[in-house]
Amino acid sequence: MNFITLEPEVFREYAKQSPYRSFTQTPEIAKLREQNGWTAYYFGVEQNGELKAATMLIAKPTFLGKSTFFAPGGPLLDFEDTALVDFFFKHLRQYLKTHNGYNLIIDPNYQLIERDRAGEPVESGFNRKKAIQNLKAFGFTKLKTDSTPHYQFILNLENQTSDQLFTDMKRNTRNHIRKAEKMGVTVRELKREELGIFKQITESTSNRRHFTDKPLSYYEQMYDLFHERGEVMFLLAEADNKPLSAAMFILYGSEVIYLFSGSDEQYMKDYNAQYLIQWHMIKYAVEHKFKTYNFYGIQGLPDKSSKDYGIYDFKKGFTSETTGKVIELIGDYELPVNSIFYRLHQILSKIKKHRS
Repeated sequence: MNFITLEPEVFREYAKQSPYRSFTQTPEIAKLREQNGWTAYYFGVEQNGELKAATMLIAKPTFLGKSTFFAPGGPLLDFEDTALVDFFFKHLRQYLKTHNGYNLIIDPNYQLIERDRAGEPVESGFNRKKAIQNLKAFGFTKLKTDSTPHYQFILNLENQTSDQLFTDMKRNTRNHIRKAEKMGVTVRELKREELGIFKQITESTSNRRHFTDKPLSYYEQMYDLFHERGEVMFLLAEADNKPLSAAMFILYGSEVIYLFSGSDEQYMKDYNAQYLIQWHMIKYAVEHKFKTYNFYGIQGLPDKSSKDYGIYDFKKGFTSETTGKVIELIGDYELPVNSIFYRLHQILSKIKKHRS
């Protein structure tokens, strides 16, 4: 095996075919991060002329001239392959150490346990504990928070028609969609110059639900980077020219990802536009032969007593027992690259946290 640097387009072609691909492991996301002071790198492992592993890394000086390195949505490799894991990270760590790195954070799009629609482990399903064992054996430790939602909700579109998916939905979900249509709600794609409408809706929603919204510049940058490639869509649901709900979708590989959204609270119950916008995009995904529709994050494995159960129940309502499932990702892990600077950074971070 050989550890090599890659050109961005070579990496792109490998990533498109990887079962562990993620839209955050793309040259477009690298360009987005570069606009905010990060530097991008591309590495791979080659064996007999074939790539066996690859990653896009971004780096930024954060501590005494030393840099933190991060693989958003990566690396792209089989973490249960012990020999590959050891070879890849041995050479990657050495490269980062000689390039002023003090730590490496990874965020693989790698499923850990096979789960069903209720979030329960599937009997005889996969359980990739060996992947965690390999990471820990190499020196990685699990971080307390994850960059990507640890649990996500998936709608399987393979061998499905729109009519069958609609029939299989929860009855209340079907009723909400029909009501929105009767109320005259329509869905259309926003142009770049209309992203201010999207931002107004997401900002009001973030204020209401107490989370931090992205700035308008982020949505504009994502449009600029992905729209020409057909990999991002901003949809608006409206009635009588009144904006009701909006959502951002990433279309990458064989998957549609529901990433961000918002709704005007005063019209949510009357128009149910948030349901119609999802149904519009599901039909689009079926028509364009996507295999999965990723509703993205759910907070843990919610039960009815959870404050976030409503989000889980909303997403689950578009699925059936056979088409819906929860996926659990392996999560974020950190590896010290320069042990002296890594420990010093930890000590100073604890002191700063204690004083604040």
